[in-house]
Amino acid sequence: MTAPRHVTGVVKFERLFRVAASLDVDKQDLKRYSDFINRKIHDLLIRGEAGAKANGRDIIEPFDLPITKGLQESIHRFREIDAEIGFEPILDRMTMLPSLDLGTSYETENRLPDIAGGLSVGLAHSFKIIEPDLKHPHSENWERSFAIFGLLL
Repeated sequence: MTAPRHVTGVVKFERLFRVAASLDVDKQDLKRYSDFINRKIHDLLIRGEAGAKANGRDIIEPFDLPITKGLQESIHRFREIDAEIGFEPILDRMTMLPSLDLGTSYETENRLPDIAGGLSVGLAHSFKIIEPDLKHPHSENWERSFAIFGLLL
């Protein structure tokens, strides 16, 4: 029963990158993608935690997360794409909540798959910004994109 879900997840992952940026990724890229999503969600939650603490709260709310205008636009684009491919439930299962000093609100947890989707669309577009004719990202392409996100998020 696990295999069909995994196969479905891989197919939808491949489709997300194809629709978002005309890229051909494969199941070998899924691990590095999953690690990236969880690192960036962790980074956003760490910053959200700092904001919540600074405001005397013990719960991280959605407005504590440092969602930039560009990331918000990518989230909207993800929602449009997701209406066609249904990747959000996979992101929901894939995205892990890290250990933090503060808890997260129900609303914050419910937004994480959409945020992960926005990060996904942004990541896909970053490949094309760096190398406009790219079709099949390789390790060095992934590393360049990850480095850019590391500087900004």
